[in-house]
Amino acid sequence: MIEWPKKNDALNTVNRGVACESGLCTLCDSACKGKCETWLASLRGRELLYPRDFGRITSGSSNVTSIGVGYHALRIQGYAYGAHGIVEGGSRDPDFCKFPNVDVGATFGKEIKVKTRLPIMTGALGSTRIAEKYWDGFAVGAALCGFPIVIGENVVGVDRASEINNGRITKAPELERRIDKFLRYFDGYGAIFVQMNVEDTRNGVAEYIIDKYGDQVIIELKWGQGAKDIGGEIQVKSVEYAKFLKTRGYIVDPDPDSIEAQESFARGALKTFARHSRLGATNLNSPAEVQDSFMKSIEGLRALGYKRISLKTGAYGMEALAMSLRYSADAELDLLTIDGAGGGTGMSPWNMMQNWGVPSLPLHAKTYEYAKILDEKGIRVPDISLAGGFAREDHLFKALALCAPYAKIICMGRAPMIPGFVGANITGALDHEVRVAVNGCWDKLPQSVLEYGTKPEEILIGWEDVQKKVGRNEMKAIPLGAVAMWNYADKLSCGLQQFMAGARKFKLAELDRSDLMAANRETALETGISYMSDAQNESALSILKD
Repeated sequence: MIEWPKKNDALNTVNRGVACESGLCTLCDSACKGKCETWLASLRGRELLYPRDFGRITSGSSNVTSIGVGYHALRIQGYAYGAHGIVEGGSRDPDFCKFPNVDVGATFGKEIKVKTRLPIMTGALGSTRIAEKYWDGFAVGAALCGFPIVIGENVVGVDRASEINNGRITKAPELERRIDKFLRYFDGYGAIFVQMNVEDTRNGVAEYIIDKYGDQVIIELKWGQGAKDIGGEIQVKSVEYAKFLKTRGYIVDPDPDSIEAQESFARGALKTFARHSRLGATNLNSPAEVQDSFMKSIEGLRALGYKRISLKTGAYGMEALAMSLRYSADAELDLLTIDGAGGGTGMSPWNMMQNWGVPSLPLHAKTYEYAKILDEKGIRVPDISLAGGFAREDHLFKALALCAPYAKIICMGRAPMIPGFVGANITGALDHEVRVAVNGCWDKLPQSVLEYGTKPEEILIGWEDVQKKVGRNEMKAIPLGAVAMWNYADKLSCGLQQFMAGARKFKLAELDRSDLMAANRETALETGISYMSDAQNESALSILKD
């Protein structure tokens, strides 16, 4: 087993507990005072691309890429000559071929193209309290940065203020709040998705959204995710709320109506109830039946007026992967998100996260293989988003290159939430009167923040850039979580530009699998990516032998 380092002295970052391959902590606490790489990038942006204390230090790599199979065992090629994908109006002159001129914008979609300023989107932020509490920072940040954000499942069902009459939603204030917050700052880049599961479909979420927002929203069907292979779940600390959720049609465990559960809760032994969603497709017994049901669902959404539809699937085996690709292609979907095991969640059974499903790299390698089969048959492959444990700019390059040309964008779950936490905590620490309202967790600024300043415009390196974009007056309404998101996106964007410039690729569409090398033979076998000393070996020998 690979032990990821908990501390990186070169970047002055630290992880609590066990560090993940992504560089995040296994347990990401919204109250955290620092400082993993993503946390610190939320303050300092592209500054985190470089080792600290320039002028006093030299630094060297702590290379762990040669052990095990994973994205860490892919290495990025660099080239000594050439320039590919020069943007319009540019030239191959060295004065133009600079890394800031690399275009990291992405597009996806069949007919109505979604444009993004960088190739990321959020994971589904649904009915968890984390998503609700920090939504303003998440949504405003995504809109300002120009990438898509996904409202996850069950948002209407868990909202006490929503109204469902005769099986159909008539009022959904929390869902509307989330959509409206993004649309306020939407400037043509990015998009907002709303995800549906069994309960959402029954409650008429799709009908409600199309009536109120038309084609401003992309609807997403959900087959699964990488962190679990059962429906979504949350914990609740009120027996009354647990009963309410049961009346909404959810599975609540233990049963809040049982005398034993009520007495245990009253004594204080039982402290929480778990609300679960249902499994989908339990009445289906074959791929053919799944296909028939899926196509009818898509036809129903098209009939309602949806022009843009996506599918999210999880870390299931190869059959489900093939079904998701083929049926999404047949249905002419705009996006298919494939989430590998190794990602994260607001709440999933811990040992399920540890032990179920196909990890991201092998799943995504098979995604490329299967997509190529469809492509060679003349079938349009749906635009693909890859998910499962991504947090850094090297992850973006590797995943996009691994599944090029089919992968258009990378879905990031836990990482983009961290800026929202950080911004809310800074806000609450600086203004105790609003701390509860913004869900700030700090009484005062910790030393990890004070070393950069005492005011938002000192601490958050992108403050002036955001103010320039929205204007001085509007800046008062921008959550600090959105400014922190800007910083994090700036680090990802700049870092990706640098990797791409080194690979002599000036547009994302130019990335391909030859831009990667496998750091060990096992990873080469699993992915079909050449082992690093085999890559370009034929060209090298021809130079030597000529």
